Amino acid sequence: MDPLNQILAGCRRRERQSQEKLYKQFYPVLFALCKNFFEDKHDIVTAINNGMLKVFANIDQYDAAKGEFFNWMYTTVRNAALTMLRDRKTQAFDYVEIEDKMGFVSQENPFEQLSANDIHLYLMRLPVATRRICSLYYMDGFSVKEIAGSLAISEGTVKWHLSESRNRLKVIFENPL
Repeated sequence: MDPLNQILAGCRRRERQSQEKLYKQFYPVLFALCKNFFEDKHDIVTAINNGMLKVFANIDQYDAAKGEFFNWMYTTVRNAALTMLRDRKTQAFDYVEIEDKMGFVSQENPFEQLSANDIHLYLMRLPVATRRICSLYYMDGFSVKEIAGSLAISEGTVKWHLSESRNRLKVIFENPL
């Protein structure tokens, strides 16, 4: 039995030591994920903790036949972060509702030629709201409609942020780190 399966078996038995090992093993990647949604470290860690609590509570629902554990856990933590955003009525920024006349049409992914470290550095240079939407669209594959529903904003606003992210990233890419 490989080490991850041993840890998962311990988590199913509700062993704290196994839960701690799982948490520590995936903390760096989950931190990077949640940093796309929040700027404050406390909020990032809260989102990770909320997500991991859901992972531990629902570990018996994970089915290896349906996919990799990492993908299941990543999705669970990402959804916990989105829930935290949606439930938070007093966010540190406001989305300005935009008319659907923007006409965002590009399917080109500006990140496809970059390494994971470079992507993270470039994303951190975007404003928080734009970074969230850009990450959900390009990195996680959400549609405009899914992002609008998840963040409770209009599709036009999502399209504006995607257009804004492309414009800002173009300038960033022309002036590398």
